[in-house]
Amino acid sequence: MGFLRDITDNDSEIDIQKVQNEFAKILVANEQVEKAYKLNHDLFIFTNHRLILVDKQGVTVKTLVYHSIPFRNITHFSIETAGHFDLEAELKIWVSGDANPITKQFDESLDVYELQSVLAEYVFQP
Repeated sequence: MGFLRDITDNDSEIDIQKVQNEFAKILVANEQVEKAYKLNHDLFIFTNHRLILVDKQGVTVKTLVYHSIPFRNITHFSIETAGHFDLEAELKIWVSGDANPITKQFDESLDVYELQSVLAEYVFQP
């Protein structure tokens, strides 16, 4: 996946058209990428149907894991920081049917508060 290798700057939000094209083979008919963020080498992709977490594993990033989470299956999420404006934080997302949350570590490359706000919009929409 050439696009994933090209992500080297610290911009947190990614151009949705590039993501739409790059991930077309895992999207369903009429599914549209609406927002996309990178966290170090991982990606958070918000579509009109689900959250896709792309988890790069290994130092040489030979393995990619795609977590597909329908918004309706997210039961709750939390942010944990050392202080009010701490740049290092942890986001936990609980999915129905799994007692253990998906956990992502944040640093200054992506604002955890911005991402949780977007997540809240999708999870809590009527």
